[in-house]
Amino acid sequence: MIGCLCIHGFTGAPYELEPLACHLKQIEDWRVEMITLPGHGDMPVLKGVLFQEWIACAEVELVRLLKTCNTVFLIGFSMGGMIAAYLAEKYPVKRLVLLSAAAQYISPGQLLSDLKQMLRESFSGKIRNNQLYQRYKRKLTSTPISSTVEFLRLVKATKPSLRHLHIPVLIVQGECDSIVPLSSAYYLYETIPSHEKQLCLLPGSKHHVCLEEKPDYLFQTVETFLKKEMGGKNNN
Repeated sequence: MIGCLCIHGFTGAPYELEPLACHLKQIEDWRVEMITLPGHGDMPVLKGVLFQEWIACAEVELVRLLKTCNTVFLIGFSMGGMIAAYLAEKYPVKRLVLLSAAAQYISPGQLLSDLKQMLRESFSGKIRNNQLYQRYKRKLTSTPISSTVEFLRLVKATKPSLRHLHIPVLIVQGECDSIVPLSSAYYLYETIPSHEKQLCLLPGSKHHVCLEEKPDYLFQTVETFLKKEMGGKNNN
């Protein structure tokens, strides 16, 4: 049996990866699991939650998956990408997919561009329908400073694992991401020593790459990358 664990990002929830997870479930008889990290979800309550708890939660689910599947893939989005990289260095994961992985964060130029677009839409009355604005608003108004510090600590704690990854890795990055800059993807590609690594840049895509209007290319790229491990073998 092939298993796949999907790990969402900071202040997020499984919805950030759900379209991709559903795609993978439809094309193959894989066990695709999504988790909700402590303090996260549709109504996040992050105050008092330590970054070690986020890692531990994902680790428990990964160990559980490894006990029932002979091949396991990890897919991590944003902060979840850093958690996935950390776990992939510790456990016998076969392939790793990093989506907008937060090895670095905040792209000032793109953020300014996004804010200008939001300002224009505020005058035209469209701002309430702007999903990007709604996400920024929620993150800015509901995320405790202490939780942001925990996020920064997690990135610092997981970064060293990147230099010890020798499994196949797919790095995906939206070129218009205002949360994680394009330089993060290049950093990951240059730092990870794996002999099989692939960098996929998505022109026009922002941070939530799985939630874009036309994610077909992304889904096909991830599918093709993961299926390389199968090599014609039986999935069960």
